[in-house]
Amino acid sequence: MSLSRKEAQTTAQVISRALPYIQRFAGKTVVVKYGGNAMVDDGLKESFARDIVLMKAVGINPVVVHGGGPQIGELLERLNIKSEFVDGMRVTDSKTMDVVEMVLGATINKEIVNLISSAGGRAFGVTGKDGQLIRAKKMRVSHKTPEMSAPEIIDIGHVGEVESIDKSVIDMLVQGGFIPVIAPIGVGKNGESYNINADLVAGKVAEVLKAEKLMLLTNVSGLQDKQGEVLTGLSIDRVDELIADGTIYGGMLPKISCALDAVKSGVPYAHIIDGRVNHAVMLEIFTDEGVGTLITNQELAGES
Repeated sequence: MSLSRKEAQTTAQVISRALPYIQRFAGKTVVVKYGGNAMVDDGLKESFARDIVLMKAVGINPVVVHGGGPQIGELLERLNIKSEFVDGMRVTDSKTMDVVEMVLGATINKEIVNLISSAGGRAFGVTGKDGQLIRAKKMRVSHKTPEMSAPEIIDIGHVGEVESIDKSVIDMLVQGGFIPVIAPIGVGKNGESYNINADLVAGKVAEVLKAEKLMLLTNVSGLQDKQGEVLTGLSIDRVDELIADGTIYGGMLPKISCALDAVKSGVPYAHIIDGRVNHAVMLEIFTDEGVGTLITNQELAGES
């Protein structure tokens, strides 16, 4: 079925508007943390995969890091394994870690690879344990109440933080024409597995790869001010102010901190984007408006 003249002109205009962005980002690396509604809604899954394949087709190098907390929780519930959380982090004993590895490293990772393949791309799924891509160490959590004289150190099991990332593993995949899809499971010095926050892994991967952009998909429209308006074009100093005055708090704080750390470490742009919007990744890459909050360094503030 052929397009009408009006439809053809609209299509041509859209492609034409994307050209400067294609030229600007060709050959650059973009790290995308994939999670939230975009991972469970079939339409959003397909649009995400097509966006990633399109980026690769026009010469951009996407690297996907995915989460899977709700899916882990669902399987734990079905297996009658109780979930406990400390400061928002899942306490991960050996049984829970087995479930984490199964859900993240097998089920979700392979589903994303298949989605990208079905959209015409070449994806390669890995966990941080493959080739010792992500070296990790145990995360120690301290907890203190006013009546305590000293903070209590809480052992939350196989929960880790990134110690180092071997970029040669990712470079090999990218140079081979593949789209890396990374599950956030790290390996300790004695071969033990660690469950690591996917936002944190994505930020560290972006830093190590000297990525042009870090994109964190969320289930909200972006960082909002106290009046509910979405904020964007934020400098490092402005984000620090918003944290200090309480505008950024709760569940958004770790995500913003991750984006901020990446920008402070040399990643030019970090985006908190609304993964509930069809083709959110493409809209952020190829349009002026985008669909979320941009954080950048002071020299680049105001650019999109």
